[in-house]
Amino acid sequence: MKAMSNKSSPKCPVASTMDIMNGRWTPLILRDLLIHGARRFQDFQDSLTNITPAMLSARLKTLEQHGIIMRHFYTQHPPRAEYILTEKGCSLGPIIDAMRKWGIKYEL
Repeated sequence: MKAMSNKSSPKCPVASTMDIMNGRWTPLILRDLLIHGARRFQDFQDSLTNITPAMLSARLKTLEQHGIIMRHFYTQHPPRAEYILTEKGCSLGPIIDAMRKWGIKYEL
């Protein structure tokens, strides 16, 4: 039997999800949004120690591009934005909760 090429086979759903969850910061950003609701950029920086502003900005942009979060702008001066989970983003809650429970169970 001849192997299928990558071009004709569908992408693995696990691989697709990992493309979005890329790295350690994305699950922690999602955790913060699930626990606290709307968050400002500075809130994430305060919570996520050692994340650089450039990395945080990149992760937020990726999540926004994939429809997992959205930015809500305020008309105050200086302009402010809050990040909130979309319905699609909220659906990741059980995954983040499972990771939390696994970490507790195995004392990580």
